[in-house]
Order: sequence, then C-alpha cells, then structure tokens
Amino acid sequence: MFIIGIDPGISGAICFFEDGKIVDVIEMPSMSEGKKNKRQVNGNQLCNEIKSRISEINYEKACVVVEHVTAMPGQGVTSMFNFGQSFGLIKGICSAMQLPIHFVRPTKWKKYFNLINTSKDASRSRAIEIFPKISNQLKRKKDSNKADAILIASYYYNTYKSE
Repeated sequence: MFIIGIDPGISGAICFFEDGKIVDVIEMPSMSEGKKNKRQVNGNQLCNEIKSRISEINYEKACVVVEHVTAMPGQGVTSMFNFGQSFGLIKGICSAMQLPIHFVRPTKWKKYFNLINTSKDASRSRAIEIFPKISNQLKRKKDSNKADAILIASYYYNTYKSE
C-alpha cells in the first residue's frame, strides 16, 4: 500500500508512505502570486512531486489521504478562501491523476495518536517517537505540518490496511 498523506494548505506538507515506512516527506510546494507576492500552492510542482514518487508498480496500490478541515472560528474570509482554493487544487490534481482520495477529520487521527487538546508541536514529538529515523527532518518547530502529514498517512495505514 502506497499512501500519500497530505496536510493541506499553503504551509502544509506531503508524506509518501509505503508499507508502514516513510519514503519521503516534503513541504507543500508553493509559489508567489500577484502584486503582493502572496503564497499559493504550486499545482504543477505538486503534481510532479507525486508523479516522481509513484512507480508503475505502486500506482495501482496508491491512495491519497487528505486531512478534511473546515473553517475555524475567527479565521478571516480571505484566508479561508485561500485555504479552500488549496484544498480544491489538491482534490483536482488527485482526480486528474485518477488516484483514489480519502478524507480524514483532524479529530479522528488526533484521537488515534492521543493528540486531542494538545499543542501543535505535540504532533511533531509524537511523529519522532513513532519514526525516530525521520527526526532530522522534524527538528524545527515549523516542521509540525510535516509531522501532521506523517501521522495522517500512518493513521490511514494502521486503520485501513486490512481493506
């Protein structure tokens, strides 16, 4: 089973996970847009990153697992629109690549890893506990998004591998 775990959004991350092991974890590809140089997800690069890691052998066994998030109280209209745009881009790319896509709510995977009502950084600590060999890629505080992508992929693998 080849799982692509995605923490969506401009500052999100992607984990490539095969048979219980992390193949790679990267930050969400992004680029500048418009006069104000605001960041947006780079769809072309995202597609290339996925294609470069899926061989013909594991293409049939591949699936994408995306954190299914919704609007948060107090979040601005513009930031929610931008986030929704990133979420839609991910869905569109997966559909175009004919990759099965599954959604998991944050409460589900966080409950599984005992991370409900913890700090954002707790997921980074938990990912390092479970996958100590990847600790070098999770040493910065901003790497919590990579940790989220790892845990999303791991949750799906541990929960649905019998399907």
